[in-house]
Amino acid sequence: MNYLSGFVGIIGPPNVGKSTLLNRIMGTKMSIVSPKPQTTRNRILGIYHGEGFQMIFMDTPGIHKTQTPLHMSMVESARSAFQEVDVLLLMADLTNPDSQEISSLVTDMRQAGKPIFLLINKIDRARRDALLPIMDRFSKVHSFEGIFPISALNGDGVAELLESLKSQLTPGPQFFPPDMDTDQPETFLISEIVREKIFLYTRNELPYASAVTVEGMEEIPEKNLLKIFALVHVETPPQKGILVGKQGNMVKKIGQAARFELERRFNTKVYLKLTVRVERHWSKDTRALRRLGY
Repeated sequence: MNYLSGFVGIIGPPNVGKSTLLNRIMGTKMSIVSPKPQTTRNRILGIYHGEGFQMIFMDTPGIHKTQTPLHMSMVESARSAFQEVDVLLLMADLTNPDSQEISSLVTDMRQAGKPIFLLINKIDRARRDALLPIMDRFSKVHSFEGIFPISALNGDGVAELLESLKSQLTPGPQFFPPDMDTDQPETFLISEIVREKIFLYTRNELPYASAVTVEGMEEIPEKNLLKIFALVHVETPPQKGILVGKQGNMVKKIGQAARFELERRFNTKVYLKLTVRVERHWSKDTRALRRLGY
């Protein structure tokens, strides 16, 4: 069999640029990003097609210490990827290297018996003379298959990484058809884009206390229009008040930003109706977490 394929897990602490890397590799937004940590809550597949091969990248939530049911679910989702992929990419941040944190992750990842590549991200935001000592320090933690300094934001080093990853692929099936770039449905993408705008426009605990579900979609071809009805779930009435904003200004701002992005994504006019609902302590309720997709 000449066709090559394999699954690649992108693993690391929060806010090291895992989702930015997936988006850079795929050439389009697969996973939402924000300056705030713990933005990604679900595992997201990006299906990278090449001549005679297919690499399936799995973006995962940031691994961190936590006691809350929501974040425990996120971390468990990331850790289960250790066993489900063929190659592991461990990401570190050059601007905030923490060898102890990386060492702890490597210890856990070793047990999976998979090749591990170390990616040192954000080389565009730090002095290059800081790179070699950090690479040397990390090389003593584990005998990595490769250590790649990269910038997920501008693409430095990503082409070289992809070439090296291709050498790790083995003969196997074409897991997904060539016109498919993710396994997530459109409703998931819509809810994530709305949630991204909540992260961008609100502060403190509100982004983390918010979840989004799509209640309905209606296509109107004769008007080149897609109608979307979505719920934003928050945990307390004060949070609802902040999210709605004075005279509805905040939810309008979030909805408008999401609508603009959705129109570019779907290449059609979009009507987006957001309704804010209080669902007390949903992030601590395991049944609510399952219902909301976590």
